[in-house]
Amino acid sequence: MRSFRNGIALAFGAFLLLAISCAVPGLAQDATASSQHDQQIQSDVTHTLRNGRFKDVKVAVRDGIVTLTGTVNVYSVKRDAENRVHRRKNVRGVEDLITVVGPHVDDETLRSKLAEKLVYDRVGYGTTAFNSFTISVENGVVTLGGVAYGPVDKDSAVSLVSNYPGVRDVVDKIHVAPLSPADDRIRLEEARAIYGAPQLNKYAMDPAKPIRITVENGNVTLTGMVNNQGDKDVANIKANGVPGVFKVVNLLQVAGGAKKEK
Repeated sequence: MRSFRNGIALAFGAFLLLAISCAVPGLAQDATASSQHDQQIQSDVTHTLRNGRFKDVKVAVRDGIVTLTGTVNVYSVKRDAENRVHRRKNVRGVEDLITVVGPHVDDETLRSKLAEKLVYDRVGYGTTAFNSFTISVENGVVTLGGVAYGPVDKDSAVSLVSNYPGVRDVVDKIHVAPLSPADDRIRLEEARAIYGAPQLNKYAMDPAKPIRITVENGNVTLTGMVNNQGDKDVANIKANGVPGVFKVVNLLQVAGGAKKEK
């Protein structure tokens, strides 16, 4: 009986040795294939980032995950590098560790400069008055919020900020107003009513349209800066006089005064 058990043990041991000897070459082959796969991805990604804008970007690949390191001059280049890599075949993921270098701009100055640029963004396209963006900056990280008339207006605002020197990162929280012919009618009628008022006509001289009109599902919000409380009140009256409007929220600020909601 003992010899029988010994025989079984020897046979089982031989089976394990055979299994291990068969498995190890298979594991080695898998590791070699994975390495070759990563090398192919690295070659492809490196070729994709051959543009001079990415000259200081370094690429590493492991198990199909691409890690980007190095430096770029503006945030838009960092974002472009990541987007390009995501689109490459067989890339399972991207870890973007690229650092944005370039000039240091203090947060207050950076916010002021970007706000000025955003005010005049899309001037000439007919949608400027219908965009209302907010902007905050902390340690070079810019957070954009507010409402955009459409996706093109949103993309334009994000692109403008992303290409500005001193911006380290961009957090996009802009909401795009839903497509609505009824809201489009209200927008146009609101613009005619507000900018057509004799007391408010002076604001139409500024291509940046200081009075911003956003409309969502018949609800109107006024933002921007006016010279005095009387102008704010007139804008409120005109906005409420447009047919089909459910509600008007007047967030216009009076120059030199406190913010007051009507």
